Amino acid sequence: MKNKVFRNLAVVALAGGVAVSFSSCLKDKPFPLYGNKASAKVQYKYAETADSLQEKTYTTFISANGNYFVANNAGSTTFNYWPNAHTLDIFTDAYLRTNNDIYKQRMSSLLAGIKTTNGGLSNNFYDDMEWLDLATLRAYNATKDAAYLTAAHTLWTDIQTGENSNQGGGIAWRKNQLDYKNTPANAPAIIFAARLYALEKNEADLATAKRLYTWLKKTLLDPSGIIWDGINANGDGQISKWKFTYNQGVFIGAALELYHVTKDAAYLTDAVNTANATINDTDISPGGILKSEGQGDGGLFKGILIRYLTLLALDPDVSEADKTKFISFLKFNAETLYTAGIERPSLMISPDWKKQPSGTTDLTTQLSGVMMVEAAATLKAAGKF
Repeated sequence: MKNKVFRNLAVVALAGGVAVSFSSCLKDKPFPLYGNKASAKVQYKYAETADSLQEKTYTTFISANGNYFVANNAGSTTFNYWPNAHTLDIFTDAYLRTNNDIYKQRMSSLLAGIKTTNGGLSNNFYDDMEWLDLATLRAYNATKDAAYLTAAHTLWTDIQTGENSNQGGGIAWRKNQLDYKNTPANAPAIIFAARLYALEKNEADLATAKRLYTWLKKTLLDPSGIIWDGINANGDGQISKWKFTYNQGVFIGAALELYHVTKDAAYLTDAVNTANATINDTDISPGGILKSEGQGDGGLFKGILIRYLTLLALDPDVSEADKTKFISFLKFNAETLYTAGIERPSLMISPDWKKQPSGTTDLTTQLSGVMMVEAAATLKAAGKF
């Protein structure tokens, strides 16, 4: 993605469904406050709300020609590649949850539309292609439609050209800046390579996943468990110590997928450590609620974290103590969004899940909220909420 947007926010939490401000001393608290939320008299209908959000997102953001989803709900005609990849992902979420062929049709139409609008699958940004690669592989696993697997292989061939020895290894962020390496260009590639290996058992894919992971952990993982954004953004060899939510999510996902294909417990330990660091970090999760990172690209960041944290919370090999913490965190975020961050009847979603949206809603911001509600529906169906 092209721009990284984030903002400092006042810390708030919900008490009995009403937003209440806390003093600045919360920054000194080592643990978030989601366990202190008063029980709200709300019936959380996550599956039904996911259905409604899916439909409203589709009808609000679909382009006039039906080929892609536009950048915002204020008359935009702009096609942005990477949010459309995540739109394919939410359709897959809905198809897996409902088995409704309407989502299968939307998935197929969107992949064709992306190729038409973009002039093929290739992109200057390696991370953007990786989001679509992950989405197409998920779509293939859900539907067994060979068109998705063909697209995944086409993208993967292109993505692998970004790996080089600059900064000691890793995949570059974009094709015209091969010496800048970052988490969003490497962790999703690890997830994809591990999943492709699980499907096809090509040892080269597993070797790539392990090699990229070794570089990423050595280069950008803080001892605290927080993963930093990148290295050499300004050509000075320095690490960009930005705490973006999605970076934590994809590192968790990378470690978890490598654990699945290797059964090396060190990977699972890494995933759990980063997850615990994330939910306890008062910059990332002030008051136990994932921070707003604005709209634009930042609007999508929380949803990506939610996707991979949910997978970790559902993994049978995670300890009950850790699983309980992760599920409590996810539950508090889901309930807060459900009661405070969705405007009804428009069903538009705020970048700050603690309050109603105002003005224009970006597709990225909407997608994060849909991902949270879809995750909540999955967790509720599994008996975790």
